Amino acid sequence: MLSIDPASLSERENYKFLIGSIVPRPIAFVTTISKDGVINGAPFSYFNIVSSNPPMISLSIQRSAGRQKDTARNIIESKQFVVHIVDEHNVEKINMTAANLPPDQSEIELANLTPVESVKIAVPGVKEAKIRMECSLEHSLELGGSGTPGCDLIIGKVVQFHIESDIYENGRIDPMGLAAVSRLAGNNYAKIGAIFEIERPK
Repeated sequence: MLSIDPASLSERENYKFLIGSIVPRPIAFVTTISKDGVINGAPFSYFNIVSSNPPMISLSIQRSAGRQKDTARNIIESKQFVVHIVDEHNVEKINMTAANLPPDQSEIELANLTPVESVKIAVPGVKEAKIRMECSLEHSLELGGSGTPGCDLIIGKVVQFHIESDIYENGRIDPMGLAAVSRLAGNNYAKIGAIFEIERPK
């Protein structure tokens, strides 16, 4: 077995080990709104649950050469965002939103996604997702990097759930109906695949 000190590696080499090892990763498609009213949309796979009391999620938004991404800046300024679950039916359109556009151009328009009004916040979501979560900013932290921060860690509190009725029954979500996709390394994604059950010990 290889044993490697990450301090001896470049940022890119560490990145490849992390994204190749920590799989599959859920994907959040995040919509935000700029000060000028432009709807921004971008996918992030450094995404997970933080708490269920209250419901909170985390996003780690990587910087490029210390430069904050539009999504992080918009969240920190407006204190609001919407997280959508990426699935087999919307993944191709959402992949288009990963393009590097200037802040005054909307990825939502580029990908022909349909904006839909939120209930509790000003940021719209998109209709093409089976699940979306309206979020308010709970915490933001600048982390990592050398000299300048390497990422913005965002903790958001879910203030409203929107779940397609077809995949919801008795308080539970049907995983096969949701058909969420996950991120692997490179250009690779994964589907849910086979589901198996193991009982937790008492």
